[in-house]
Amino acid sequence: MQTASQPDSVSTRLAAVIHKAIAANGGWLPFDRFMALALYAPGLGYYANGGAKFGAMPSSGSDFVTAPEMSPLFGRALAVQVAEALVHSNTRQVLEFGAGTGALAEQLLGALDALGPAGVSYRIVDLSGELRARQQTRLARFGARVQWLDELPERIEGVVVGNEVLDAMPVQLLHFDGTRWFERGVAIAGGGFAWQDRSTALRPPVQAGFVPDTLTEIHPQAQAWTDTLTRRLQRGVALLIDYGFPEAEYYLPQRRTGTLMCHRAHRADTDPLADVGLKDITAHVDFTGIALAAQDAGAEVLGYTSQARFLINCGIAGMMQAATLPERAMAQRLVTEHEMGELFKVIMLARGCSFEPVGFAAGDRSHRL
Repeated sequence: MQTASQPDSVSTRLAAVIHKAIAANGGWLPFDRFMALALYAPGLGYYANGGAKFGAMPSSGSDFVTAPEMSPLFGRALAVQVAEALVHSNTRQVLEFGAGTGALAEQLLGALDALGPAGVSYRIVDLSGELRARQQTRLARFGARVQWLDELPERIEGVVVGNEVLDAMPVQLLHFDGTRWFERGVAIAGGGFAWQDRSTALRPPVQAGFVPDTLTEIHPQAQAWTDTLTRRLQRGVALLIDYGFPEAEYYLPQRRTGTLMCHRAHRADTDPLADVGLKDITAHVDFTGIALAAQDAGAEVLGYTSQARFLINCGIAGMMQAATLPERAMAQRLVTEHEMGELFKVIMLARGCSFEPVGFAAGDRSHRL
């Protein structure tokens, strides 16, 4: 476990690992490979070094808060859709990818016990051994119903849940100088890192409207993961929740600096080259790319909407009325437009079953993808 005296050492050792990777690659590393090391290098990357990640307050030592940590009503409302999907797919298994502290798993298991169907098992795929240990402690009361896997199964039947998973997948950075596109990567500068661009044949999916000095992202890893997931999904659905936009909004000319962002101690910054391993690095999700990857793999998009509309469709308003005032105030942040309600979106993908899901009964935006 990382302690208060260790962060500088972790960052220094991780920087040395990345320096070696850059040197081995001819003095330049594409940003997606830099991001992968910064987040996932064994024992040193942000999600692998044991530091606190999730929590409602900076005083907890955390860097950001996710919806399940903010309010248990998130999981209770999501369980309404999960329960419906289990019935329509005739399955009894939930698989969560990237389960964080285990808060969402705890909420879903508790709610599903009340909603049905009976006998639901829960499997978790998490790349972080440290987070897996936290999850095992938190979910111990559910016994053998919860199992941990090292990777996605070859065949999946049931409901897959991924909350804030896609935004942490490495992205490639593209820079437009007004005439040509360049891939932005990382080089060594003194003892640290510096940006360096190289000519590339890569292009964003939208080809027009970019102004000079535009920086943006493309998401081949997230799309490849979606392709793999939906090809392995034999019968059931995948519910993916994250912040992002459809393609037409993602690549608007006014979004000229892209969406890449870092998070530490509940503060955001735009410099992923500093303090490697000590802060999260994320990018918004291109949901059009996710939908197209799923469709290319034979899946169907059952719905796409804002988190607010999805949770309201699943009955969170009634849950809030029955909650205490402090609980209601925290849950309100899940659906308020200027908080998480509009920025976060929910997409539902299906194979081997088709139905009209309750979470998208009103306000479905699939036509905007």
